[in-house]
Amino acid sequence: MRRFGRTLVTAALAVTVVGGTAGWASGDSQRAVTGPPPGTAAWRADTASGRPLPDPASASPRDVARFFAGLDEAVRRELVREHPLVVGNLDGAPVTLRYEANRLAVLAGGEARYASLAAPGRQILAFDPRGRGQVVEVFGDLGRAAHVSVVVPGSDNDATTYDAKRAPDTGPAGMARSLRAAAGEDTAVVAWTGYTTPVGVGLDAASGRLAEAGADRLVRFTAGLDAIGAPDPVLFCHSYGSVVGGLAAGRTDAVDIVVFGSPGMRAATAADLHTRARVWAARGPSDWIGDVPNVEFAGIGHGADPTSAAFGARKVPAADVHGHTGYLVPGTQSLAAFAAIAKGEVR
Repeated sequence: MRRFGRTLVTAALAVTVVGGTAGWASGDSQRAVTGPPPGTAAWRADTASGRPLPDPASASPRDVARFFAGLDEAVRRELVREHPLVVGNLDGAPVTLRYEANRLAVLAGGEARYASLAAPGRQILAFDPRGRGQVVEVFGDLGRAAHVSVVVPGSDNDATTYDAKRAPDTGPAGMARSLRAAAGEDTAVVAWTGYTTPVGVGLDAASGRLAEAGADRLVRFTAGLDAIGAPDPVLFCHSYGSVVGGLAAGRTDAVDIVVFGSPGMRAATAADLHTRARVWAARGPSDWIGDVPNVEFAGIGHGADPTSAAFGARKVPAADVHGHTGYLVPGTQSLAAFAAIAKGEVR
């Protein structure tokens, strides 16, 4: 009975302190944005050269890739103009079409908070304005890259905040830029803010509800990379994003999964993730996530500490990392190790 009481107390503590990049703040319940993008009804009612269009809700990314491969360029461009939100979010569609479609979707929406996403040179691979907004951006040449990495962020990130001004080399876009600079020109890095993240600290951050929805979206996204012939990715999962990565692990073709600042992966050991990917973990000495109780009870908390010896992940050096978001700061041991993993140099 005494042990049960301690478990309840620990679970309550987890509700209080588990969170993402915002640290010690209160959180509000979020509704996960899922399903096909806005404009799907009009897309389903349309055709291309008399052929039905692939249903965003049921067509696999490989089905989508085959469909676009059978279209001439003029028809492709017409679909982009007529259905930018659908084409821009359609995993398996050619990336250059998606970049253009998302630029048009941002401009058509006319919202000042998203205007920067349409700036010249930006490669927006997905844009969904529903809720707080979701966005996926590519740094590098995804079509020609020898290596691909995907940064999966934690709490307090959405289409307006993921590239907000903050400490350099932090936040999804900052981390992706830093990793790409360290890994080199033959590596493409994707900042994947493609799910509804928790806001602050609260039940959303302590539960797996949003992570489960995010994991489904991440699995489909990685299947889309495979459908266009991109190399199998490395997933870099920060904070609550490591919960997403843990739940997606067994359903992706990732070659490596790297978690840092992680509250847990909803698994007792790396073997329990049921993935062929190598699993890596890092935590800096001053990261407040180390104060989070590593429990899972009645759906609250995210389980074992991935940096513990018992979990079985490979350790990434992080002794010189400061705080919860400093893992990709230039000059750190962790960034050097991350870049080596991203390039496939670590065996």
